[in-house]
Amino acid sequence: MMLTIETLAGGYGEVNILNGIDLALSAGEVLTVAGTNGAGKSTLAKAVVGLLPRVEGRVLLEGRDITRLPAEERARAGIGYVPQVANVFPSLSVRENLAVVEGVADRRQRIAEMFAMFPALAERSRARAGSLSGGERQQLAFARALMTRPAVIVLDEPTAALSPARVAESFERIAALAKTGTAVFLIEQRARQALAISHRGAILDAGKVALEGSAADLLSDERAARLYLGQG
Repeated sequence: MMLTIETLAGGYGEVNILNGIDLALSAGEVLTVAGTNGAGKSTLAKAVVGLLPRVEGRVLLEGRDITRLPAEERARAGIGYVPQVANVFPSLSVRENLAVVEGVADRRQRIAEMFAMFPALAERSRARAGSLSGGERQQLAFARALMTRPAVIVLDEPTAALSPARVAESFERIAALAKTGTAVFLIEQRARQALAISHRGAILDAGKVALEGSAADLLSDERAARLYLGQG
């Protein structure tokens, strides 16, 4: 397995948000984690990338225990992260946002590859990131996370605040990324659309996995539809 989460618990202060989560993710697989607001989805993302202050259990990357590694070392080990907010440097240009990413040996070539993947960014390479539209900023955050060629990428609500057309583009991009072999750990409120491009899904409730299975099975599960998936 590329990413393994074992009996993961933890939170902030003395309060547990996560209450014993077991999940696994293979190379080239998209795993959607859905659930109602407050279920622990974003907290789980932070636990995986090393930003949750208190964690019990284990996080393994290709069998290596990275539970005690800080976020920057997890990034160097192969975990990319696109947070929901504060995901770019607004005062830097688009190109500078990509150029400051650490751990990239072939920086110039990789930036060119990102511009080929995201043509809208190439057109605005000299613009400050703070002037970008919501969709362009999301693309830049995605490109920044891909600069290091991560083995696993954690996406926390990547379609938040996007227009319907941009949402569809975002999901297409995620599906295409998985086909290159990257494992995608996708936190998403638009559960139905996310599961439609996923291999498997997990639904959190009160910091636990309430339902887990293939994406197709979850989409056809009446209980999942009634309690968690909604219409989007």
